[in-house]
Amino acid sequence: SNVDPADLVSTLDGLDPATTLFVVASKTFSTLETLTNATAARRWLVDALDEDAVAKHFVAVSTNAERVAEFGIDTANMFGFWDWVGGRYSVDSAIGLSVMITIGKQRFAEFLGGMHSIDRHFATAPLEHNAPVLLGLLGVWYANFFG
Repeated sequence: SNVDPADLVSTLDGLDPATTLFVVASKTFSTLETLTNATAARRWLVDALDEDAVAKHFVAVSTNAERVAEFGIDTANMFGFWDWVGGRYSVDSAIGLSVMITIGKQRFAEFLGGMHSIDRHFATAPLEHNAPVLLGLLGVWYANFFG
């Protein structure tokens, strides 16, 4: 999320509020940057339509139904996921909804297939040929010996 208001303004410029859908993705629904943008988008929508529009033009991807409801998003429009999914590794969970919308269902399926492929590689490749293991070892090497 970019909290520069000019970025959101330019993104919203020319959009029709009546046909715009916002996807607010935040595990805890408390991430400052995400909620800053979501609040500004909400204000834009309410100013153009009305308060009831929030429930129809926002969906949430979160583990925190209470905060989603407090924001005004109908929890029937919430895509949940497990709270143990780490935020930085969650693109293959419901958090990836905006990616799927952007690249399409077929490309997203291919993306997930690539993730599955590397998971299989990690689980079965010998250590000396295991890309994730080798990258991890390089990270340790560079951090400890190249400062």
